[in-house]
Amino acid sequence: MTTLSPTKARSNLSALLKRAANGEDIGILHGDHVIALRPVTVYSDDYALREYAVTEKELDRFVKRMNRKIAQERKKGTIKKYSGNLEADLAD
Repeated sequence: MTTLSPTKARSNLSALLKRAANGEDIGILHGDHVIALRPVTVYSDDYALREYAVTEKELDRFVKRMNRKIAQERKKGTIKKYSGNLEADLAD
């Protein structure tokens, strides 16, 4: 493992991140600990659960409620789907 001080790591951070992303073990000293740089997989589906401290059941109820509300608003013509052409959508 390559171990660096925070000062050295800061000066070469982009290169160190690339090396860590390619599988090299990189560590940064923090007091008497070595903090490892390594890639992690982030799952967007658990973001709301962690960020807002909600349960799966609460999140499912929220999603269903919002989908119903969006469908109602579309039916009323208050909102519409984005077509991919911003100018055309704004002109309507």
